[in-house]
Amino acid sequence: MRLCEAQKGKNYRIKGIELPFETERRLEALGMTADAPVSVLNRKGKGILIIKLRGTRFALGYDITKNILAEEDLQKEAEDGTV
Repeated sequence: MRLCEAQKGKNYRIKGIELPFETERRLEALGMTADAPVSVLNRKGKGILIIKLRGTRFALGYDITKNILAEEDLQKEAEDGTV
């Protein structure tokens, strides 16, 4: 699934980034690497997300979130007691 499809309050794991080289490297420098855990804190319109990544909050626009592959992290949600 694409990160732009993520639901508020759920946890995900990053599976891949399909962005231009410079943007992809910038996100990796901020901690968005393969298998990184991400929590969706809020949604603002179509695909605009506020996420928590490695203890820091980020706002990402649709043009970025539509190019990030993620999968739901059911193990993290079980640990948090949200499942």
